[in-house]
Amino acid sequence: MAINFKTLGAAAVASFTLAGVASADVCDTPSKLGDLGRFDGEVITIAGSMEGKDEEMLTNTVSCFEKATGAVVKYSGSRDFAALIVADLRSNNAPNIAIFPQPGLAGDMAKEGHLVPLGQASADWMAANYGAGQSWVDLGTYADADGNKNFYGFAFKMDLKSLVWYSPEQFEDNGYEIPSTMEELIALSDQMVADGNTPWCIGVESGNATGWTATDWMEDLMLRTTSPENYDRWVSNDLPFNSPEVLNAMEVYGQFSRNDDYVAGGASSVATTFFGDAPKGLFSSPASCMMHRQASFIPAFFPKKGEEVANGEADFFYFPPYASKDLGNPVLGAGTLWTMTKDSPATRAFFEYMKEASAHEAWMSQGTFLTAHKGADLNAYATPALRKQGEILSNATTFRFDASDLMPGAIGAGAFWSEMTAFANGQDAQTTADNIQAAWDAIK
Repeated sequence: MAINFKTLGAAAVASFTLAGVASADVCDTPSKLGDLGRFDGEVITIAGSMEGKDEEMLTNTVSCFEKATGAVVKYSGSRDFAALIVADLRSNNAPNIAIFPQPGLAGDMAKEGHLVPLGQASADWMAANYGAGQSWVDLGTYADADGNKNFYGFAFKMDLKSLVWYSPEQFEDNGYEIPSTMEELIALSDQMVADGNTPWCIGVESGNATGWTATDWMEDLMLRTTSPENYDRWVSNDLPFNSPEVLNAMEVYGQFSRNDDYVAGGASSVATTFFGDAPKGLFSSPASCMMHRQASFIPAFFPKKGEEVANGEADFFYFPPYASKDLGNPVLGAGTLWTMTKDSPATRAFFEYMKEASAHEAWMSQGTFLTAHKGADLNAYATPALRKQGEILSNATTFRFDASDLMPGAIGAGAFWSEMTAFANGQDAQTTADNIQAAWDAIK
């Protein structure tokens, strides 16, 4: 598969979120560690996909556990993690902890019996202490070969997608207010048109992955037009792609993306505009658009590579829900799930460490880290932008993982992408939905 821009997340934003981060000991956090026990010299092995800056920050964070307990944590990171961990688990060569960036593979490994349940107490703790806590518990809960469900995946380090980027100067000059509901967002878009401005920059071109940005729009809108339960049914194909609920979300997306008055360059430009170029319209003179819906990584594609966020040229707000739908504050995103793949007392102590606010604050202080931990001190975030994103996560009533990453590859990274591109090129919603559903039916 092509580079998965949908899960670039924090790694892509390192260039702007790390600016100005202090070099103080990351273990000196506002919250303090409880007694985790002593495990002098005991080794805990961790495998994951994080490399580079993310690996460095992970290592700094786990050093706090080492200092507190005397244990030794050894991390091995590889971009080929998915293939390597499956081979290691199936050959009985498991690390103590495996960090999965996608829940589907973790679920497969749980079904094969390779993951150790973290226990109901940990599930209850997460439900009580994370924003939208039960959503995170559900994300890390899988069935074994006998169909028995257990909690295996501890969510730690998250990415946020439900954001709208804008220029504060443009909003101020035009007297625009930040909308708090979808109704207000649509009214604002209409006001911009009336004022002679273009509300949105939208682009879905991305080489072999063309269409993925449209799937993110669809996922965000599914969470705002129907229930979380229907979202889950959609992901599992219990709710077909051509059901009224999914068709409605697609039509709402079309009200934004297929409206010549709404889109910079007109609706016909959406399919051919590179997703990374789309937000640059916020900064042209005159601005070619007022808003851009995209995940937290997108400042890396701004003209100044994200400096715009630090100097106030760019900001973001939460992609709001419908006031009329009473669906709370849903958030779309991604994250890493930490699983126990080889049990030991020291490993269990490490998972207790991950419940500590200090464990989260240690990484928050370094940048490129978001958490839903309601007990973590928001002042620990490295930048105001990260703090604001962290607040959105903490205030979420529902969190859902990127749907296309949970669907079979032939759909989530295949028909869903290609058919949403066809939709951008004028194909009607019913045909688009029917074609995706036909592709799903063909793989049963």
